[in-house]
Amino acid sequence: MTTQDYANRISHLIQEHEADIGAEWIEQLEALTLRSSVVSKEQLRKHCQQFLTAFAHATRGGELQNIEHRSWDEVRDILSEISSSRARNGSTPSETATFVFSLKQPLFARLSQGFAADPAALAGASWTVSALLDKLGLYTIEVFQRARDQIIVRQQQELLELSTPVVKLWDGILALPLIGTLDSARTQVVMENILQKIVDTGASIAIIDITGVPTVDTLVAQHLMKTIAAARLMGADCIISGIRPQIAQTIVHLGVNLEDVVTKATLADAFLVALERTGTSVIKRTAKA
Repeated sequence: MTTQDYANRISHLIQEHEADIGAEWIEQLEALTLRSSVVSKEQLRKHCQQFLTAFAHATRGGELQNIEHRSWDEVRDILSEISSSRARNGSTPSETATFVFSLKQPLFARLSQGFAADPAALAGASWTVSALLDKLGLYTIEVFQRARDQIIVRQQQELLELSTPVVKLWDGILALPLIGTLDSARTQVVMENILQKIVDTGASIAIIDITGVPTVDTLVAQHLMKTIAAARLMGADCIISGIRPQIAQTIVHLGVNLEDVVTKATLADAFLVALERTGTSVIKRTAKA
């Protein structure tokens, strides 16, 4: 029996028993430990119906070895949509792949009936369908992983932006409190945020507070200097606050040159210097009795 003969008979069996296969498949999926909060029953039934119809149509093309063939375009599109949706909704790779793998049991039951008179053909058809579903199941995992990676990258970018807020303290004075490790990726976000805020507000002073930065090494110091240099090119001076004794010793030990940069121990001290530079004074009033 040729590959095309297998394809025609498999496709015919699926179309002839599509309702029964679909019902058994859905029942089996609903019985598995799939979280109802991730996939609703209505959505699951819709996906099963779409996939089964597209699968039967694709098998008629005779290309049962290569799922990249154009005859499988619709099947791949459906699986891509399902995998991406489940990645966004918090499903797992195994749950997503199970959607395809669980189709084997109801399909094999119909193949056993359709090829009952020809054991050799049954073995060939079963192996063909099994290998085909394995490839489609692996395809769902690949799409799922790509979608999950994109989500992770986007979330990391959003966290970087949220963790580097630029605050306007006074007219012409900005503050950038840094918390956590300062690496190359975060430095780029810091630089972009502070430069954009300088443009938006016309600020002349930017205070970079590193109180929440656990350690300062050569790389961190270089990142700070790059940010300060970029701010100066935009017409704003920078003050570094949060210089603790341990950080001061580390900077001296590393030989980092901060002679032309104003540094202060606290954000309050840096704010006072910034006020003086902008011609603003703070007067402390004594409360009247």
